[in-house]
Amino acid sequence: MGEAKRRKEQGLPPKQKKNEKKEEKSNSFNSLFKGPRLGLYLGAAFVIYLIYDVIHYYTRG
Repeated sequence: MGEAKRRKEQGLPPKQKKNEKKEEKSNSFNSLFKGPRLGLYLGAAFVIYLIYDVIHYYTRG
């Protein structure tokens, strides 16, 4: 005998589906770390810093 028939015979309501979702605070800082682009952003920032550093190194001479 299935659970639905047993619940109906006992006068119980149908089983409810669980819809539990965690509510997260959405801000831009958390969304930056969720995506796979974090490495790309860090790499681009590092390359820009290296170019900036090389330019300053050779211009101060």
